[in-house]
Amino acid sequence: MNLEALNSVRHRLRVHSLTYGFFVLGILAAYLLSGYIVSERINELEFVGVVAAACILLVIILNNWRRGLKILLVWLLFEDLVRKYLGNNMALYFGKDVLAAVFYLSFFTAIRSEKIRLFKPPFGVPLLLMIWFGVMQVFNPASPSIYFGLMGLKLFFFYTPLLLAGYSLFDSEEDLRRFFVINGILVLTIASLGVAQSILGHTFLNPETIQEDIRGLSTLYRTSPISGLSSYRPTSVFVSTGRFANFLVVGWLLALGFTGYLLLRRCKGRFLAFIVVVVTASALVLSASRGAFMWGLVSALVFSIAFLWGAPWRTREVIRVLRTIQRTVLGMLAACVFLFVLFPDQLKSRLSFYSETMSPDSPQSELFLRTWDYPVGNFLLAFKYERWPYGYGIGTSGLGTQYVTRLLHVKPIEAGVESGFGAIVIEQGILGLLLWLVMSGAIVFSAWRVVCKLRGSPSFPLAFGIFWFAVLVFFPFTFGGIMAYEDFVLNAYLWLLLGILFRLPGLAQSEKHAEGRPMNA
Repeated sequence: MNLEALNSVRHRLRVHSLTYGFFVLGILAAYLLSGYIVSERINELEFVGVVAAACILLVIILNNWRRGLKILLVWLLFEDLVRKYLGNNMALYFGKDVLAAVFYLSFFTAIRSEKIRLFKPPFGVPLLLMIWFGVMQVFNPASPSIYFGLMGLKLFFFYTPLLLAGYSLFDSEEDLRRFFVINGILVLTIASLGVAQSILGHTFLNPETIQEDIRGLSTLYRTSPISGLSSYRPTSVFVSTGRFANFLVVGWLLALGFTGYLLLRRCKGRFLAFIVVVVTASALVLSASRGAFMWGLVSALVFSIAFLWGAPWRTREVIRVLRTIQRTVLGMLAACVFLFVLFPDQLKSRLSFYSETMSPDSPQSELFLRTWDYPVGNFLLAFKYERWPYGYGIGTSGLGTQYVTRLLHVKPIEAGVESGFGAIVIEQGILGLLLWLVMSGAIVFSAWRVVCKLRGSPSFPLAFGIFWFAVLVFFPFTFGGIMAYEDFVLNAYLWLLLGILFRLPGLAQSEKHAEGRPMNA
């Protein structure tokens, strides 16, 4: 038998083996599925389906880290939706950590085999000092268990490597635009579902029987103190109203920044970006979250001023900027009119809640209490605990303590404050807070230098949106509560966007050279 005939026989055997193998696997899968269906274990069947899908995604992530980053981002955004329909399954809650770990493996493996741009952050020393101190705090003798420390490390630093991935993600501005178009579609989808849920109530996008741990988060209503009108706080695809409100803020800033970028670049997609801005603004109004609504207004004002300051005046683009700001304001007003005509009760209840609790002349106003007195009082309360100079250990008063307590039956410490800065003092002592402020200041200062460098370029609006988001997270959000920074969606976006921010000057330089123009033109 010649070699060609032998290879043909081997090929037939391989094909037949694969065919019979898939046939046997199909029979086995059908048998297992029928068992779940007959016994009416639908939740378990759905969980098996999710696990199977996750396994496929893991293979894709290992093969292509850039595609894997998009998969990880989508998983982070929609994990809660699956989890609340599967009874708040903790395996799903930690499933994103497995996906992230596999993504890091794929990314760092690709560094050795591909020509990937490596990033040396200018704030590397303060960041590493903060990480080193956090690792030391895992072994704090006052911590009830090392598991609290490991959970704290995960919440604080697990998504920090996305800083490097964000910097290496794009090779051209076309890749940048494609990424933010995908992100805009995600923001539009989640914001639209939030708008629908705020109108339809908590029965929409929530299972009939909500698991006890998240029931209060998914069925939260706000009542106006004077008019008595009730407003549902939507969760959209998430399990909590707070996570949805936090996501709206980052989505709002990215929508404004990307719209400005497309305007100055004169690229396609401006209509989609405009729709994202209008829908996100509507979701902010209907969120019944005073924090999200207030920071949305403040951010819009700050962004408008910054947009005018950073516009390329030499090319008279400032006229187009003014027209864009005008059209955006008109679009948001049109959205409010649309909501008022079709859903007057839902809009009126939210506006009444905001005005009655935030207006300075309202007898029930909580504006000064919530913006200053309450967070400052909570911060000072941290110094009444005896271990404020040293802390009780990282993770002992953060977002994940309930999971450590429930799964591992470890008693938590009896210390905690709502202030984020105060929580850092309780966990890591006064030195931990100082290191946090130094790290945050170094990151924000470095980001501001990039924004100034991009002033007058089309990338400026996007850069400023990312910079402003970092300012909000590191300072006012964390001052109000540590849960904002430890929210995995906000945390992942923070480090990923910071990496993208520091890559923007290189992309702008490449675009200028490609067009044959000097950098300062």
